[in-house]
Amino acid sequence: MLYIFDMGGVVTNDAYIRSRICAVLGLSEEAYLRYCGKGGRKEDDLLALASDGLLDAKGFWRIFSERSGMQVRTDWLHWIFHPEVDEDIRALISKLRAQGNRIVCGTNTIESHYRNHIERGDYALFDQTYASCLMGVSKPDPDFWRIILTAEDVQAKDAVFIDDRQENVDAAAGLGIRAIRFQSARALEKELVSASL
Repeated sequence: MLYIFDMGGVVTNDAYIRSRICAVLGLSEEAYLRYCGKGGRKEDDLLALASDGLLDAKGFWRIFSERSGMQVRTDWLHWIFHPEVDEDIRALISKLRAQGNRIVCGTNTIESHYRNHIERGDYALFDQTYASCLMGVSKPDPDFWRIILTAEDVQAKDAVFIDDRQENVDAAAGLGIRAIRFQSARALEKELVSASL
């Protein structure tokens, strides 16, 4: 069986950093989001573009600087990001691997956070990591899972996807993947056992 785990909100906490970035930059959250292009057109949303791999960290801060009139040279999205791994999920992943399953990470992420996870060794939990910023597509686009299934040479019926966002769970299920909304490590293990997965 192929298990596809989301990273933030499942394997690690979300490491909410917006307020810290705003404090460092001396901006309100409203101003920060406006300069990021949140709430506007998708093609103007710097974080969405970065998640799809269309904008690297330097490009993000260059455009942010142009929009804000500030000169931001430090990649604060990288340096302030300090998520914590859920040790119960780590143990569950180890157990699933010991049973002969293949375990991969399927994550929406930006280059800044991807590099941070690499540096910390967080992706070492997995046999492979599928990061949206490298794949060129983010969840809930069905192509996100199609790329993983193709790369892994696995049919949708032989894959299990775990994510904390319902829209991602629904999109994966729409492809025939067994999709589970993450609540806690204990609840997930219980559901996997009851479904004989």
